[in-house]
Amino acid sequence: MRLRWQAFLDKVQERGDYGSSQEAERAARTVLALLGAHLVGDVRAALAARLPETFAVVLLNPLQATEPLSPERFVRATAAWIEGATERTAAWDVSAVLSVAADAAGEELTARILLQLPPGYDLLFGRPHRRRSAGTC
Repeated sequence: MRLRWQAFLDKVQERGDYGSSQEAERAARTVLALLGAHLVGDVRAALAARLPETFAVVLLNPLQATEPLSPERFVRATAAWIEGATERTAAWDVSAVLSVAADAAGEELTARILLQLPPGYDLLFGRPHRRRSAGTC
């Protein structure tokens, strides 16, 4: 089920402790545009189907990435796209947006998303250790 625009923004604003919905929207647009460059096929389409339509369009028309970014480089790229952001504030932005996206996606789809991303994104999605395979501690 597709999450409503205001519900999504309200959750991002709460988790990111933003002073306005405009700040939450700016973070969401940037993070989802970067994320869209890292997801492919039915996983990206399935996530888009659960996001508000405007954010689904952002996810499906991503910023270009020449290679998959590590979580650290993803945060740095976010900082570069958000005016006045630092790596610390960008990490906050990324976690706020991706944790809300993971809630919208549900556990099964989030697990599929994490399989398409380099190791370490589970923390950014607020799902530590979700990616572990059988036999690892």
